Amino acid sequence: MHYNTILSIKNLLNKSHIEEYKLLSNSFNINCFKLIIDKKIYVAKIFKDKKFFSNSILAEKQNLEYLKSFNLKFFPEVKSFNEKILILDYIKNDDSFCKNSRESFLNAVIKLHSIKSKQFGLYFDTQIGGMMQPNYQHDNWCNFFAKNRINYIFELISNSNPMPSEINFKIEKLLNKINNFLPSNIKPTLLHGDLWKGNILFFKNKFAGFIDPGSFYGHNELEIAYLKWLSPKLIDNNFIEKYNDHFKIDKNYYIYEPIYQLYYSLMNVYLWNRLYIQEINKILKKIKI
Repeated sequence: MHYNTILSIKNLLNKSHIEEYKLLSNSFNINCFKLIIDKKIYVAKIFKDKKFFSNSILAEKQNLEYLKSFNLKFFPEVKSFNEKILILDYIKNDDSFCKNSRESFLNAVIKLHSIKSKQFGLYFDTQIGGMMQPNYQHDNWCNFFAKNRINYIFELISNSNPMPSEINFKIEKLLNKINNFLPSNIKPTLLHGDLWKGNILFFKNKFAGFIDPGSFYGHNELEIAYLKWLSPKLIDNNFIEKYNDHFKIDKNYYIYEPIYQLYYSLMNVYLWNRLYIQEINKILKKIKI
């Protein structure tokens, strides 16, 4: 860690000494460190100021403070920040997981999804994978999801490194017909926004907390579809049945499930690896366009 960064962190926390620090991750525009200061553990996210990605520090800070307003104690608390450094509470975790871990995780998802709004989106933009996602608000879920999610990321890919034309044709066709697939009677639900196993923490086989939210109000089943696609270990039939007791899953869910999974696979193509194009091809074959 650079000396000036260490000095800034000490000033932000009003501390004279950092006892220990360790790099946890280095992705997109953020270096993430675990700090020990006065025997307390913190997380410091350092913005690296790369042109390709936006500064997600301030977006995450606003997102976490918004979630805190609902007394959701399973997200890290913002301790201090400036334009290039975000300091958070550290959520103790050990990657342990067993069959019984799902119950405490389910309860947290239910509590989050119990928060509703009148519109889809949010009054501020949030980040996902170091990239800003537009949240300008809509009364109609299909319009929001088509414009702010599928088409948004599809255009980013097409403008930088287009996918094969046959895939592009199918996505364009889907966008034109998306109202025929998605339900219309949806209540805007507060979502984590990037709910996969890497952002879900466990400790001693119990759910410990969520990290790295990219929140907005949307269709709750979007997160179920994402979990089933990228984190199937965390969600089994019993989980679905108990979740359904609180929020009735639409009878046509499995028809449009691949459309929700398409958004996150497009995101992975843009942010991570173009090998996910193969996954997009598989997903599009499931959609009867």
